[in-house]
Amino acid sequence: MNYYIGADLGTSALKLLLVDTHGNIINTVSKSYDVSFPHPGWSEQNPEDWWTALVEGVNELTKNTDKALIRGIGVGGQMHGLVVLDENDKVIRPAILWNDGRTFKETDYLNNVIGKEKLASLTGNIAFAGFTVPKIMWVRDNEPENFAKISKIMLPKDYINYRLTGVHSIDYSDASGMLLLDVENKKWSSEMLEICGVSEAQLPALYESYDKTGDILPEIAKELGLGEITVVAGAGDNAAAAIGTGTVIDGKCNISLGTSGTFFVSNRDYAALSNNAIHSFCHANGDYHIMGCILSAASCNKWLCEDILKTDDYAGEQTDITDDKLGTNDVYFLPYLMGERSPINDTDARGVLIGMRLDTKRSDIVQAVLEGVAFAVRDNFEIAKQAGVNISRSTLCGGGAKSPLWRKIMANVLNIPIDIPSAEEGPGFGGAVLAMIGDGAYESVSQCTEKFVSVKGTVEPDAEIVERYNDRYEKFKQLYPSLKDVFKTIK
Repeated sequence: MNYYIGADLGTSALKLLLVDTHGNIINTVSKSYDVSFPHPGWSEQNPEDWWTALVEGVNELTKNTDKALIRGIGVGGQMHGLVVLDENDKVIRPAILWNDGRTFKETDYLNNVIGKEKLASLTGNIAFAGFTVPKIMWVRDNEPENFAKISKIMLPKDYINYRLTGVHSIDYSDASGMLLLDVENKKWSSEMLEICGVSEAQLPALYESYDKTGDILPEIAKELGLGEITVVAGAGDNAAAAIGTGTVIDGKCNISLGTSGTFFVSNRDYAALSNNAIHSFCHANGDYHIMGCILSAASCNKWLCEDILKTDDYAGEQTDITDDKLGTNDVYFLPYLMGERSPINDTDARGVLIGMRLDTKRSDIVQAVLEGVAFAVRDNFEIAKQAGVNISRSTLCGGGAKSPLWRKIMANVLNIPIDIPSAEEGPGFGGAVLAMIGDGAYESVSQCTEKFVSVKGTVEPDAEIVERYNDRYEKFKQLYPSLKDVFKTIK
């Protein structure tokens, strides 16, 4: 029996899993670190904190294990973040994270001067404030002394892999979210490199997520108490997490209600999306996927309960919301607490509660928040349907999926059956699976998911509730266009 380490390099913590060849979780460890907010709307981290978390975490994870049986490591990580290294491979400045909103000017320039059609023809995507290219351009224009020092441009999980192997690598799924990759043809776009003023020599080598990029460096193996183990390229967090829900088959859909929310559909072939309001990316299984991302999902409920209502009894707040109330609520919520990505792509958007009266109850507001997130997911769902993507059912994962009420709301707002996976381990489990393939234990991602992934239950939509939600969704759709210009005046 061999073991593999999977890592999930998240925004608030590094989560590590030790997984055996049968997909059993032997041990888990989590190491938290800080996020810095040096200006309103900015979000940064020190990459050294990630490395410290990995070293401490791996030692703790494997302390009661025969380390000679550990064969590989794979990392799934937060996407889009900008890590820049100098000629000595030292970090030049703190990493600018995926949820950083400083690049509205650069994003506007890319979409409206370079043009969305041009960007889509080069990369398959348009510019979003969270993507990496706008961040590169921001450093170029605002920190020219740092820009001049850049020898390598990396994403967060690739910095960890570099420290493990000494190899500058990136996988196609993570590279898809930079706006530098020609996604359809899986190669760097020379025109995009020219637009942001960098060279291909400053970028890592491209790999499939399950490809071995190198062996762990001897001195790092000694520090971690490990032998010679395989390091694979890994994947962006959403593509890695899709492995754990079995979303690797053509047409399979998964929705995640984590801090942010994602709508993810696996495709065998590249999908050209005419409006580019959602993303067309490479998948960790070697194929492709489309994805929409809302920046605030379960975090909306956390904000309401903990910061506003001053309670952590999430289930208790939902007790009064019975089936007869679903689709009848006159209170609406726009879940744009951090601006919004898909499909509206508006960093100025704000959270809004609307429709309250003197008889509005506490539970009405709780219900509105859950429904507002579901409606925002449906916005992405509708874009995919317009592009010809047929979605007949979906799995649901993330912290929000623990709520039976939210599951029911999602099934009825989307009018599809919602499957609940038997187990959910997120990007770390996907990283371990990729390590197994890179080490030769399995031939493909689909072979692993067939063996490891199952469903424990399904929530079916109710036709009567679906009809009520369709009416409410039509009203929800009118809110953002009505408030868009107002948002621009709120700073």
